[in-house]
Amino acid sequence: MTEANGVPGLDVEGLARWLAREHPGLAGEGPLRAALIDGGRSNLTYRVDGAKTPLVVRRPPLGHALPTAHDMRREHRVISALRGIVPVPSTVDVVDDVDAAEVTGTVFFVMEHVEGQVLADPAQNADWTAEGLRRLGIGVAEILADLHAVEPASVGLGDFGRPEGYLDRQMRTWRRQYDASRSREQPALDALQDRLAATVPSGRSRAGIVHGDYRLDNMLVTGPPDEPRVAAVLDWEMATLGDPLVDLGMLGMYWHIRELSGGEAAAGAIVPGAGYPDFAEVADAYAARARITTPDLAWYRAFACYKLAVILEGVHYRYVGGLTVGDGFDRVGALVAPLAEEGLWISAPTR
Repeated sequence: MTEANGVPGLDVEGLARWLAREHPGLAGEGPLRAALIDGGRSNLTYRVDGAKTPLVVRRPPLGHALPTAHDMRREHRVISALRGIVPVPSTVDVVDDVDAAEVTGTVFFVMEHVEGQVLADPAQNADWTAEGLRRLGIGVAEILADLHAVEPASVGLGDFGRPEGYLDRQMRTWRRQYDASRSREQPALDALQDRLAATVPSGRSRAGIVHGDYRLDNMLVTGPPDEPRVAAVLDWEMATLGDPLVDLGMLGMYWHIRELSGGEAAAGAIVPGAGYPDFAEVADAYAARARITTPDLAWYRAFACYKLAVILEGVHYRYVGGLTVGDGFDRVGALVAPLAEEGLWISAPTR
């Protein structure tokens, strides 16, 4: 099952039957209405109206999917565990629909909708003051520090990953993902991959819950003009246990990605002059909240460039195969080489 009722990847009538049967307290009086609210570059996300409360459905992407990057059960589990600790939506259920093919034909999960904006464009900054945006940036860092301070076993996530050897496994994992999505030559990405593998940091003694894709446009923001706040952190599909600095390096890469991408749409709302703090201040705020010295993030920021480049190469692979949903996929592949070159510059031994 890939499409019914005009919504790619979601059978709305099947969802209504499932909701009435499994969660009758949430079923509404009239028909459900669903709309794709994510571009489909990763897991597909739908807003569903017509139930007692607005809902969100998440499912894996259509077509070619990298083998470990879209685990619905893990995403549902970590969001459920972190409720009340960091801002996340309330979950409803996770369902294996592979055999029944009633709703998506995949494993999917349902959560309650959270009001807020995803800040993906600089024009959205006009809703808040410059000082408000500065405080928002600091808040983003502090939420990350709070996440990393959680003892995994205390929230039932002690077996959520294997922190020992995490960075080496990350390099092997993303090498496999890259190999699974090769459709053209990418010499800078190959060179970055080799350099990072040869310089993996060692001696990190602390492990924590890693989000895996922590950035401002994976959050919902709400609040008055002078006090925006993060209402929910989204997109936990890559979460695991590992080295927390991977998240901070990823945040640093995304903090400047609009400059790197030449102002491409959907590259984020963070631009010079809007009020957001410099990333150095963000890193300091994280360190202060975590009660650590501000760390050296060169390898981690270069790894973030590599990881995103591999992800986007996978998106490009799906695009050329005609397996994507939404607009903008024709431009995604053009960012792979600049990301790899940025990673090479950041990680240069003589820099």
